Amino acid sequence: MATDSWALAVDEQEAAAESLSNLHLKEEKIKPDVNGAVVKTNANAEKTDEEEKEDRAAQSLLNKLIRSNLVDNTNQVEVLQRDPNSPLYSVKSFEELRLKPQLLQGVYAMGFNRPSKIQENALPLMLAEPPQNLIAQSQSGTGKTAAFVLAMLSQIEPANKYPQVYTIVPNKVIILKKLKVERGQKISEQIVIGTPGTVLDWCSKLRFIDPRRIKVFVLDEADVMIATQGHQDQSIRIQRMLPKNCQMLLFSATFEDSVWKFAQKVVPDPNIIKLKREEETLDTIKQYYVLCNNRDEKFQALCNLYGAITIAQAMIFCHTRKTASWLAAELSKEGHQVALLSGEMMVEQRAAVIERFREGKEKVLVTTNVCARGIDVEQVSVVINFDLPVDKDGNPDNETYLHRIGRTGRFGKRGLAVNMVDSKHSMNILNRIQEHFNKKIERLDTDDLDEIEKIAN
Repeated sequence: MATDSWALAVDEQEAAAESLSNLHLKEEKIKPDVNGAVVKTNANAEKTDEEEKEDRAAQSLLNKLIRSNLVDNTNQVEVLQRDPNSPLYSVKSFEELRLKPQLLQGVYAMGFNRPSKIQENALPLMLAEPPQNLIAQSQSGTGKTAAFVLAMLSQIEPANKYPQVYTIVPNKVIILKKLKVERGQKISEQIVIGTPGTVLDWCSKLRFIDPRRIKVFVLDEADVMIATQGHQDQSIRIQRMLPKNCQMLLFSATFEDSVWKFAQKVVPDPNIIKLKREEETLDTIKQYYVLCNNRDEKFQALCNLYGAITIAQAMIFCHTRKTASWLAAELSKEGHQVALLSGEMMVEQRAAVIERFREGKEKVLVTTNVCARGIDVEQVSVVINFDLPVDKDGNPDNETYLHRIGRTGRFGKRGLAVNMVDSKHSMNILNRIQEHFNKKIERLDTDDLDEIEKIAN
């Protein structure tokens, strides 16, 4: 693909994002990069080419935009009840929950046929009488939102025209309708969805809401929430205004120590639903490394791979946006259909690029860590670490390595991961990754075409 074709491909990617332009995370400006490609950047961004920070709120929203169906989670669910003597049960159908007829009709109208794994265990606890508090671990796309919405709607008294439910979320952009309330006016809607700061202001400073009337308090994406400065304290202050009989529901994708401490402050006497940790397994992925001396040799090794084996679709991870942009342009010059994904793009643009890649409009996705998590593309047969993943201190980032190469070997298929090693330091990083996973990573000579062909079989 020629350089002008590369620019055209980028234009197509940006045009695809226009359909999602009703959502906005950042103000942006447009500027050409060093390769002539048009890239949108945040006018207020402090990120540099040498640093790509993970934005948990943006990643969470990205997962929402690209999910087309529920995630088939293979983790086992562990339920820890507040009262261990209470009978433990789950449901296999929505009829067993004795929902209001209108709610049951709505569930089926939205295409839910049976409860997901998290719903099977969470709904009986949330709909119990009297209401019970819950802390639940569940990743994006498993059906938790539908679960707590059913719990909320089951407790609301439609005749009472005042807020009865708070739902606290970390992302402003998922609040579709904003109420414009004049000072001294009371809100008549029964459900209030907001970020912690706004809800706190509405309760204490502006007094639009009487927190003593709230029956259900939902705190969604707690791990994202506490990663944002101030959200944790604001959420705790809201919780302290609520009546003692208010039902507290907290959801988080992870249960790190910081999340767990926060959850215990917000939710008294909880039932707990946890996902049992899966064994970190790389059994379906063949891993190799290639010794190189510099960036150009790494690119040549990449070209040799493409020249020797058939690759359906590939994801290539770089450490910086600068390297990703350079590599995408070089691959385009070689005639590859390339998509570029990095952190300065708006979340809506990232979602559009990923959707094009899923549809096969581009065969190669060059990206930084923003795409390491949660992107399932069945056709991805090869993952290449152009740069090995390291943390801010230069140590191996084992979790990111697992998420990166986990983009291949999906859906029971075998995958191939190739790591580019260009220094003694990166060789040391690779050795430590091998030790962590107790999995041998074999050396691959990309100048030997016969050897490359063997790894594909």
